[in-house]
Amino acid sequence: MRIGLITEGGYPYASGDARLWCDRLVRGLGQHEFDIYALSRTERQETEGWIPLPSQVSRVRTAPLWTAQHDGAVHGRRARRQFAEAYAELAAALCTAPQTGAPQSTPGPADPEADRFGSALYALAELARDVGGLVAALRSETAVRALEQACRAPGALRAARAARVPELLEVAAHVERALRPLSLDWYEEDGLGSVDLCHATTGGAAALTGLLAGYFAGVPLLVTEYGVQLRAHYLEAPDGAPPVRALLASFHRRLAAEVYQRAARITPGNTHARRWQERCGADRSKLRTVYPGMEASRFTDVGESADGADPYTLVWVGRVEPAKDLISLLHAFAEIRKQEPKARLRIVGAAADADGVAYLGHCRALAAQLFPDEAEGVHDVGDNPVSFEEIGGPEVPDLAEAYAAGAVVVLSSVVEGFPISLVEAMFCGRATVSTDVGAVVEVIGGTGLVVPPRNPRALAEACIALLRDPKRRERLGAAARARAVELFTVEQNVAAFHGIYLEILSHSPMRRVLVDDAGEPLPFGTPAEAHLPGRWTELRSVGVRPRWARAPGPATAPLRAFARLDEPVPTAEGAR
Repeated sequence: MRIGLITEGGYPYASGDARLWCDRLVRGLGQHEFDIYALSRTERQETEGWIPLPSQVSRVRTAPLWTAQHDGAVHGRRARRQFAEAYAELAAALCTAPQTGAPQSTPGPADPEADRFGSALYALAELARDVGGLVAALRSETAVRALEQACRAPGALRAARAARVPELLEVAAHVERALRPLSLDWYEEDGLGSVDLCHATTGGAAALTGLLAGYFAGVPLLVTEYGVQLRAHYLEAPDGAPPVRALLASFHRRLAAEVYQRAARITPGNTHARRWQERCGADRSKLRTVYPGMEASRFTDVGESADGADPYTLVWVGRVEPAKDLISLLHAFAEIRKQEPKARLRIVGAAADADGVAYLGHCRALAAQLFPDEAEGVHDVGDNPVSFEEIGGPEVPDLAEAYAAGAVVVLSSVVEGFPISLVEAMFCGRATVSTDVGAVVEVIGGTGLVVPPRNPRALAEACIALLRDPKRRERLGAAARARAVELFTVEQNVAAFHGIYLEILSHSPMRRVLVDDAGEPLPFGTPAEAHLPGRWTELRSVGVRPRWARAPGPATAPLRAFARLDEPVPTAEGAR
């Protein structure tokens, strides 16, 4: 089987999202052939290069999303007219308010504007293929005027009606960036048209690329979302003007609905993501939950032994940022310290950006304020109740050592998708206290304590309960490790995707004949179901009925759809 793996901002680049699980997936499925189609997000990502690729990767094609490469295509009058018509339809679908009684967040097949959006999207894709790209056209005055007319039309979104020219320019620029895959030359027979299956490792641009491969070449699409792109847009969207927020939210909703409608299968990484996808119009019959696969071997030694763990130490591990709510954790620890004077808190992590650095400084200042008698050494590891550390230091040489340092691992986030640090703690056999956000409850499954977010008192009480009960900690830690090994390993992830690949291909028409090195057809190269046109049996509904059917009439009319071919059905006159 030949897989077209479509990534955005990750594999095979040395930095970025999802590169680790993609690499494990490709290496774990050595019996298949992979073509990598990678969309990069930054220039730095491209300059850092790729990670070493296994032999089953036959080729890699890349394209930047961080810059618009105008190919100098000159559009004639006919092409400009076609673009204006298609973009006007796209803009109208974005600006039209949902019908009364239809939730704004659930576009789907029953929504006429969803069909309108899809038709406009594919019209733009066909035009891009014919004329050589639409980078300039998508930012042109024609696009801005189409958006303005759609915002002023009857029935437009209330928030979009007051859009001014600067706001329309901002929306047009964002839509152009999101639609850059339209201008790629990846959809011919020497590209994605030659693969058996497209696997988009995320929504957004990667899923749009797979969507176009299905439209132009009939390639089935599998979409994997460990973090739902629409949810990420809502969380990360800047505080812009109301018309901008309304139009961009509408665009991402429409695009997500189109992807979910056309995909052959959708694999959310947890039930939390699955609910988002269903709310956005995904058919439940297409959904297959596949948990992220994580490497458990690095935590084996810690998980098999509790030696070295301080029974009074709490450990937090992760990336330092406001969403992790370390402020509530520090306030909770102040209460813990009052009741358990021996308690310590080790915060292990680093900031990834300027906001994270500022937040880390605020947390250090708060720790010094909460523990004034010990503030002098609050930055270092020692006798101080709170320490801030990074992986690779003398006290924490690697990630496993961070979890091994304490008896209880704490997660205090207010926003979380799939809690990776929590699974790592489970591999290490540690009892956990977590806030009820994202997929935490699903991951824990009763093997840890869960409290409401932004509730320092509840967080403190749960931590104290575990610090005072070593047998309960041991029991919960063992159960957590058993659950993690069963559900969250690389092996289960690879096996799940292998089965889904075969499932999709068995329900798709055969697109190419597999041959061996000598050019001879390869037996069983494609599942047998793909070779069979039509159904197993032909069904007729005219002039026949099964022997077991009653006399024809309104009550038995549906049985005619399943009639056998060996007995005539009497006419009304013959029945009399």
